[in-house]
Amino acid sequence: MEETEYRGHVVVLPYPSQGHINPLLQFAKRLASKGIKATIATTRYTLKSICTANVGVEPISDGFDESGFAQAKNVDSFLKSFKANGSRTLSELIQKFQDSGSPVSCVVYDSFLPWALDVAKQHGIYGAPFFTNSATVTHIFCLIHHGKLSLPLKLETTPLLIPGLPPLNSPDLPSFLKLPESYPAYLAMKLSQFSNLDMADWIFSNTFEELEAEVCDQHHQHHHYQLSC
Repeated sequence: MEETEYRGHVVVLPYPSQGHINPLLQFAKRLASKGIKATIATTRYTLKSICTANVGVEPISDGFDESGFAQAKNVDSFLKSFKANGSRTLSELIQKFQDSGSPVSCVVYDSFLPWALDVAKQHGIYGAPFFTNSATVTHIFCLIHHGKLSLPLKLETTPLLIPGLPPLNSPDLPSFLKLPESYPAYLAMKLSQFSNLDMADWIFSNTFEELEAEVCDQHHQHHHYQLSC
């Protein structure tokens, strides 16, 4: 039997909700179609909901293995638990494959989970965030992170004007940009996406060039982050 050439092994780590799992699963399937070994690392509670040919599925822990987020007292406790338990169990997963014929060469992680990049670098492998939002939303939050936009955004009289984008009125923006105090844990999580991007080997965005070419170009020029669409 002819052996398949080893072309690398990418562990893909989604945030454990459907809107985040789906695009990262499609990305993993795309990698597998190119002959790269792809493994989805997902929480034990969501493990059984993922089943696809040519992509492996391995469990990690968010600390709430019986019923996931529903087990947590609040968003803040869930995210802290996921960081602590997820970092440990992702590291164990990478170690599991270390002496196999397909050691992990890269972790592509949901941008909501920047601690995964720290784990990848601890193991001396590549790490790359995958932004499941559009490039436009990513760019807006990046501007906030760098202090170029201030919260709350006040758009009562004039729209938000950002190079590469059409004028954005209040209904065009996520609600907690106007009311940041309404979802403080989620806002902190959104801004934490940019905390260690300087360590990333690549940055992926859930978009395509014909849709958001101008904002991708603006993002690259202003922040030196190359978005791979």
